[in-house]
Amino acid sequence: MSVIRITKEFNFEMAHALMGYDGPCKNIHGHSYHLEVTVKGLVKNETNDSDEGMVVDFGNIKRVVKTEIVDLYDHALVLNKKMGLDLPQLSFMQKLITVPFQPTCENLLDHFAKLIQAKLPKKVTLIRLYLRETPNSYAEWFLEDNN
Repeated sequence: MSVIRITKEFNFEMAHALMGYDGPCKNIHGHSYHLEVTVKGLVKNETNDSDEGMVVDFGNIKRVVKTEIVDLYDHALVLNKKMGLDLPQLSFMQKLITVPFQPTCENLLDHFAKLIQAKLPKKVTLIRLYLRETPNSYAEWFLEDNN
């Protein structure tokens, strides 16, 4: 059996603001994010399973990433909890997410990696995440750098 890497791509819109940042990103602004999720595993052969010949069904990756990331973060505003927001006053915002970190591309990737890893099938390993924030800016997460 061969070890193969497969990648599934996702797009979502999200706004954020960087607390204490010395630049325009301290203001609420949005991005069109592009996320690539790469996993590796052994190709299933001679099992007579419905995912015969696959590492994992692309649909399984789609379900995990859609549930854990895209459905939550798409068209959401993400802010650092340390901003001390008056959350009852912001209750009109149905997709306000507060996180215990600065919502940078880098920190979001680390967070997303943990969410995805927890939900992948046991025989599949998350090895790379790629998050494009603007047409010319992106961050990458690699398993080999995080063990």
